[in-house]
Amino acid sequence: MKQLSVYRINLNNMDGDGAFLCPSCGALISPDDVSEKTYKIIDMETYEDGSLKTLSLMCKKCDAKIVLEGFEILRNPKNL
Repeated sequence: MKQLSVYRINLNNMDGDGAFLCPSCGALISPDDVSEKTYKIIDMETYEDGSLKTLSLMCKKCDAKIVLEGFEILRNPKNL
């Protein structure tokens, strides 16, 4: 049975447009790629007000699960 790797990435520690490399295989995962060729959204968690708390992705190159967190900055427009 293949062991599933899970990685957590905090968006507050990222620069640029939100693109990052898969921590497992190095594939480029970009929010601009809507084709689902590189990754697939598998789950999302929201706060009570409906804003995004976490977003879980699966890298299609290596099957690693990547949990994106740090969306809190988007809840407060003063931080942008």
